[in-house]
Amino acid sequence: MTEVATGEPALDEQLEAHRIELTAYCYRMLGSAFEAEDAVQDTMVRAWRGHARFEGRASLRSWLYRIATNVCFDLLDGRQRWARPMDLGPAQSADTALGAPLPEQHWIQPVPDGRVLPETGDPAEVAELRDTVRLAFVAALHHLPPRQRAVLILREVLRWPASEVATLLDTSVASVNSALQRARATLGELDVDGRRDAPALNEESKALLTRYVDAFERYDMAALTALLREDATWSMPPFELWLRGHEDIAAFCRGTGAACAGSRLVATTANGSPAYGQYKPSPDGGFEPWSLQVLEVEDGEITGIVFYLDTPTYFPQFGLPPRLDD
Repeated sequence: MTEVATGEPALDEQLEAHRIELTAYCYRMLGSAFEAEDAVQDTMVRAWRGHARFEGRASLRSWLYRIATNVCFDLLDGRQRWARPMDLGPAQSADTALGAPLPEQHWIQPVPDGRVLPETGDPAEVAELRDTVRLAFVAALHHLPPRQRAVLILREVLRWPASEVATLLDTSVASVNSALQRARATLGELDVDGRRDAPALNEESKALLTRYVDAFERYDMAALTALLREDATWSMPPFELWLRGHEDIAAFCRGTGAACAGSRLVATTANGSPAYGQYKPSPDGGFEPWSLQVLEVEDGEITGIVFYLDTPTYFPQFGLPPRLDD
């Protein structure tokens, strides 16, 4: 952050020390990496301007979260919730037309791991944080009203005491506990656990991903679907169409998705999950960006793949090259 003429460098460093965790918080609240970064920048500016009035009445971290929460509430006021294709309707068959794309801001958007996850720390804590930025969990959060969403994140993800959450939200402990109970009930109906330990990828999972890259680049549908759980999902924002199960996924790839044969994959990470930049063969030679693939992996199987097609937006954000040569 740019230092102002009368600012103190120590404050700048203190604020920056909280940027990653604040970005993760705002991303869970907002469902958009771009909005989360804007919200954190707004939070930092407000903190700079108001620091003289802060006077240490609470910890700097608590104060920043209070500012960030209010920024998020302002952004969420009256807005339709972000979603995934599977939140909008039932699975379709492989021969269903794609239909018209919905605006990109309609969707839960991916976020690079480096923006929301610490590079170091206790492995168990980092694994748990990784699970709370996964696409399925963030999408589930957006079934909650903003205040319930904030309460659940602060209590269940960040493990704040109810009294501190009540202070942050200018409400009572009883109100916080009631909001948490309602939020848990909603997530329970969606079969989503608000606090679940997710181990980092082990050697078995890494081998699975190696086989996935090989099968996809060879466009071998038998080998590819063998790596997917039987009820695995396949979706392609900004289109509402999504598929479930081996038969429809393989049929779609051989039909509508046939142009992806011969693609190349470049590894990255998104939302605490393995991800790949997909480049399909270009008529001009080499390979051109086609999608950002985000994979969900559980118990040695791939349970879902999301193909984000807005590559001009996402490839620069993830540091992926604009094209690949032969």
